Amino acid sequence: MRLGIMLGYPSKRMTAPLELVQEADRLGVWAVWTAESYGSDAVSPLAWVGSHTERIKLGTAVMQIPGRTPANTAMTAMSLNQLSNGRFLLGLGLSGPQVAEGWHGQSYAKPLSRTREYVSIIRAICKREQPVVHHGNVYQVPYSGADATGLGKPLKSILDAEPNIPIYLAAIGPKNIEVAAEIAEGWLPIFFSPEKYDRVFRPHVEAGLAKAGKSEFDIAPTVPIVIHDDLNFCYNALRPTLALYIGGMGAKGKNFYNDLARRYGYEAEAEEIQDLYLAGKKEEAMAKLPAALIDEVALVGSAARIKDRLSIWKNSPVTTMNFAISDLRTLRAVMEMM
Repeated sequence: MRLGIMLGYPSKRMTAPLELVQEADRLGVWAVWTAESYGSDAVSPLAWVGSHTERIKLGTAVMQIPGRTPANTAMTAMSLNQLSNGRFLLGLGLSGPQVAEGWHGQSYAKPLSRTREYVSIIRAICKREQPVVHHGNVYQVPYSGADATGLGKPLKSILDAEPNIPIYLAAIGPKNIEVAAEIAEGWLPIFFSPEKYDRVFRPHVEAGLAKAGKSEFDIAPTVPIVIHDDLNFCYNALRPTLALYIGGMGAKGKNFYNDLARRYGYEAEAEEIQDLYLAGKKEEAMAKLPAALIDEVALVGSAARIKDRLSIWKNSPVTTMNFAISDLRTLRAVMEMM
């Protein structure tokens, strides 16, 4: 099992923990990942830390599909891959209706078709076999809409081909997971429960792999980690984030993370957390988060407890564990455990 570190995205001030990433590079961590929401972007900090490291892979988890055209994403991927001597991992995700339509001003309609077409165009650009032509339900290259000038023509990247950039997809829902297994090299799940893999995830992963006729697939979840002898301290450290996603991301009946908690078997708890959160009772929502759910999707507690619970992950189909780490002490402790 490979080890990655997830830097996430900052709030208020743009920062990049360069010392942490350099130590991870020195210790042999496989990849570092950055994220974006509606503040900083995922690419800038990755380029920054990439310029100060030598071996560690550089991944986006994720670049938002509605925020960039497929061509723009391909240009960025090819550029970073060449600048880093082949270290780039292209992680993509649809985000959700709130960000896609509320921030980027783009439609969230046809998410599965959008993802398929987006990845197809990127691969065509990176392969650089011929000028790119794509006539899909979502994207048209060259553009041929009613307001087109008619002057667009198929183009081919002027950079050397980069056909081997791995593509990862963030996915939560069953159909999205199946698409990820079919068309991508890896999957970037959030709030992943290795204990529920067989019941909740395996059928969709295997269906996608079967469609593509392949067996290799990197399952690379983000795993929150809090090391402290006080277990309640650890649970409480993660409750704000989990309550935000399960309770406040999306609307009633349209919250992917709430749906995931329900699929894990926490139907009543998920409903209560969402009702409280949407009513403005955030602290009460946090208090309702079951410790059992936190233990399923994160590693918390003393170093001995975490080391013992690592066996659950090591015996699962997970092939890369991306720990959410922000300090050198935790990084070194994790490396010792692994």
